[in-house]
Amino acid sequence: MTDEAIIKMYKSGMPFKEMAPIVGISDRAIRNVMYKHGITMNREQYSGQPRKNKVNEDFFKTWTHEMAWVLGLFVTDGHVNKRIHSIYFAQKDERILRQIAKYMEADYVLAPNKDPDSTPILIINSKVMKFDLETLGINANKSLSVPFPNVPDEYLPSFIRGVIDGDGWVQDRGYVMNVTTASLVFAQGLLSVFQSWLLRSEITSSFTKTGTTIYRVWVKGKYELPKLARVIYTYEEDESCIISKRERMSQRINN
Repeated sequence: MTDEAIIKMYKSGMPFKEMAPIVGISDRAIRNVMYKHGITMNREQYSGQPRKNKVNEDFFKTWTHEMAWVLGLFVTDGHVNKRIHSIYFAQKDERILRQIAKYMEADYVLAPNKDPDSTPILIINSKVMKFDLETLGINANKSLSVPFPNVPDEYLPSFIRGVIDGDGWVQDRGYVMNVTTASLVFAQGLLSVFQSWLLRSEITSSFTKTGTTIYRVWVKGKYELPKLARVIYTYEEDESCIISKRERMSQRINN
């Protein structure tokens, strides 16, 4: 981690105690970086008080199509920090991270990374949001046990769109789609939704090199994917989706 990246994170408003586990050095070492470069320090930040970056902490309290889409992304591509009150979104398409920050009324703060090919990570610091996600059954170390949230029927299409944007794969010919998860409970919940939408769907399983079971929930058929697209993109606004996946699923929608 370069001094410049550490200073950039500090200037975003993050307290030293939140920076330390991310940058991999102690509070004292972070202070030394500030001293070395003549950076004036804010007492609230180095004393560990909450950062002042903006975010709508009530975002996960009320169901909307925007909230449901973001929740779908978080279930698949998000992470809850066990040690501090932070949540992270990882996405190769940085446009998606900007859309998330817009919906959450949050300052756009990315985790610094010296590797230019690494996946960008959006940082949201909020004890309230962390608690609200736990209420929805989503907590640290969620990958093997995350439940399928109790999403109101009205918002299921947007939630599923977020799930597919996060961990979905769509064949370029538009005949096959699958979502990968390590949670059997989540896979079963997703399958139930697809079946309720009268889509031809199934679950398969395989093992990773470390012995973890991976589940894939499939929707197959040149007529099935356009049916799915009609459902999940009905409430999509501001191109709040992975555009390539939408195009692949929708290419036969007029047939």
